[in-house]
Amino acid sequence: MTDPGAPNGPLTIADITVVDQSKLKKAVTAAALGNTMEWFDFGVYGFVAFALGKVFFPDASPATQTIAALATFSVPFLVRPVGGLFFGVMGDRFGRQKVLSLTIVIMAASTFCIGLIPGYDTIGVLAPILLLVCKLAQGFSVGGEYTGAAIFVAEYAPDRRRGMLGSWLDFGSIAGFVLGAGFVVLLQTVLTEADFLSWGWRLPFLVAAPLGLIGLYLRHAAEETPAFTQQLERLEQEDKSALQDRPAVPFAEIFTKYRKALLVCIGLVLVTNITYYMLLTYMPTYLSSSLGYEESHGVMIIIAVMIGMLFVQPLIGLTSDRIGRRPFILVGSVGLFVVAVPAFLMIISDRPALIFLGLLFLAVALNCMIGVMAATLPALFPARIRYSALASSFNIAIIVAGLTPTLAAWLVASTGNLLMPAYYLMVAAIIGVATSLFLPETANRPLRGDTPNASSEAEAKVLLQEAYDTIEERVEDIDTEILALEQKIAELSERRQKLADRHPHID
Repeated sequence: MTDPGAPNGPLTIADITVVDQSKLKKAVTAAALGNTMEWFDFGVYGFVAFALGKVFFPDASPATQTIAALATFSVPFLVRPVGGLFFGVMGDRFGRQKVLSLTIVIMAASTFCIGLIPGYDTIGVLAPILLLVCKLAQGFSVGGEYTGAAIFVAEYAPDRRRGMLGSWLDFGSIAGFVLGAGFVVLLQTVLTEADFLSWGWRLPFLVAAPLGLIGLYLRHAAEETPAFTQQLERLEQEDKSALQDRPAVPFAEIFTKYRKALLVCIGLVLVTNITYYMLLTYMPTYLSSSLGYEESHGVMIIIAVMIGMLFVQPLIGLTSDRIGRRPFILVGSVGLFVVAVPAFLMIISDRPALIFLGLLFLAVALNCMIGVMAATLPALFPARIRYSALASSFNIAIIVAGLTPTLAAWLVASTGNLLMPAYYLMVAAIIGVATSLFLPETANRPLRGDTPNASSEAEAKVLLQEAYDTIEERVEDIDTEILALEQKIAELSERRQKLADRHPHID
């Protein structure tokens, strides 16, 4: 069955979109920069959680301060589904580019405001309340940020390069962490602890303003994606009044017809982001608070690991265009399950070389998954509901994944078992393995319901022939199913007739 809204009639060379390379570069740059900014804040927040605990929760014990600061990080994930629903509907009705311009403005403004909030000693309980309000605004905007950016890149990317181009989105995520962590280390190096707690921690958040302006400029300059433009053109041909009112988003259909795709999306987001937050957000706090490791040393080791991840990330995306996305999800999940406990045994060894090696094992497993996620998720849904469906399922999973730093800190504090984060990751790995078994392979294929995207006219001709070959194979499969059904019907008809012959009143 084809997806409603897909083009009808014979597929011709005119239906193959030849991607403009200059527009493609703008799209990837604009999307990746916004993601860099998003994770710059998340990285900074994780690395300065100890300072935020002292500034906004000064009367609590050190352990409670850390948990409270990380809880303020986790609570905004509860509003991400609301932001996802809101921006998802807007993205499917009014376009991806407009929504991404709006999300980066909200994100930059809320991050900037965190750097302006007075401490508890100045305004009392209002300080943590304002911090929470800013984090809620961030959560609302981020609800539409990553999914919108992934869709933006995926709908622009040629089918044969979607993995490599999509990998730059999470390259931006890791780069944001590296920049955030590096900035914090620099400040802690040049400032005294008193100065850092007094005003130094604010500087990384204030940097959001110029980053946001740059991101807004790039996103405003980028054009709408070919897939969304084609969707509007088809609507105009079918019903101009429907175009004027803008297409409605059929959520009942999303949660019934696309249930499997929704579950696959949730599973992939869970395993990827639980690992992400454990390694890149919770780990600095784990090293300093739980292990008593010197903060600057722990941060430098994690920065080194993340820099290594930057080099691996595009290679994973590039290779997935050759061998597929599913193998990386499966290998990453199995690898995570196998190395979780050994990795944490190395991390708690108090030996820098083993700590680095343990973090590296976790990072390689994470790279396998995030290297293909941005190319995989948008391919699960057709263009007319892609933003809404992806944002909804993604942010439902993020509610659970976003609690990882808080739950990990609480588990370690309440049990005294330093391996609890490893067991947490093993549960996530099981989810990843199950998800990989049901994940449809999307490499080198058009996004669901879309026509193919090509890098050149020559590639367009090749893709057209491949599309014809695929159609022929699917038609042959359907013909085989029809023949089997006809044989079954004939057998049932024969059995019915034999029974009817034994009854005097049944023909």
